[in-house]
Amino acid sequence: MSEKAKKKLTPTQQEYQDFAQAREPKRSVLFNCVKAFFVGGSICLLGQFIQDFFIWNFDFTEKTAGSPTVAVLILISVILTSAGVYDHFGQWAGAGTAVPVTGFANSIASAAIEHRTEGYVLGVGSNMFKLAGSVIVFGVFAAFVVALIKTIITMLGGG
Repeated sequence: MSEKAKKKLTPTQQEYQDFAQAREPKRSVLFNCVKAFFVGGSICLLGQFIQDFFIWNFDFTEKTAGSPTVAVLILISVILTSAGVYDHFGQWAGAGTAVPVTGFANSIASAAIEHRTEGYVLGVGSNMFKLAGSVIVFGVFAAFVVALIKTIITMLGGG
């Protein structure tokens, strides 16, 4: 808690904040970064194995194997989320599971599972896209800006 926010607390609240802070477990930032690096890298390595499987067994090119690879990774993530495994793994691994596409699939599947009792439209559909909607909108907007910049550079003869 910042010192400015701490000044607004009553003496009892400040005492409790100090008490809680003294007993809070210390987190090793370096260990968490290394763990996230290796877990995220392992997920990407799994994706590479899946992509190689498509290339070797189905005569896909590296470019055409990308979409089915992502679909399989999303499917694995959703299955592990629905079984309750991915969330526990994510608690342990931290950001390493949140950054790849599997983390995005997990967040959407978790919202859908959590709100399924409210019905398919008002529960699953609307709550599932609370997170996904903003990501999709900003992704589409970023793609538009990049395409616009590339088009302008190409028109000016630079590419």
